[in-house]
Amino acid sequence: MKKKIHDPKRQQQLARRRRVTRSVAGSKRPRLTVFRSARHIYAQLIDPVTGATLGSASTRAAGLATEGDGKVDAARKVGTAIAAIAKDKKIEEVVFHRNGFLYHGRVKALAEAAREAGLRF
Repeated sequence: MKKKIHDPKRQQQLARRRRVTRSVAGSKRPRLTVFRSARHIYAQLIDPVTGATLGSASTRAAGLATEGDGKVDAARKVGTAIAAIAKDKKIEEVVFHRNGFLYHGRVKALAEAAREAGLRF
């Protein structure tokens, strides 16, 4: 039995996540999944068949941690890094899974940086 969530903001977030996941679910291409917390941003490449993580990048990584550049610039660096990881794995096309987060700000910056680095979605 599922636990009932009484927080309306959390209910809306989960509804957005379910809606986005439904549209991404049947694809044969690897998924570029994004998670955004208050301080960091994380990106993963996930194999659609096995569900295994093919590669990941985040602002918590040693090379991508930024002190004073700001969160949007850090998200751009993560987008460029995840595109480089995809290129190493011979992945050119992915499905962008924004995980219920609005396509705005840091999520948009990550996506655009990945596109500029050569990833297609």
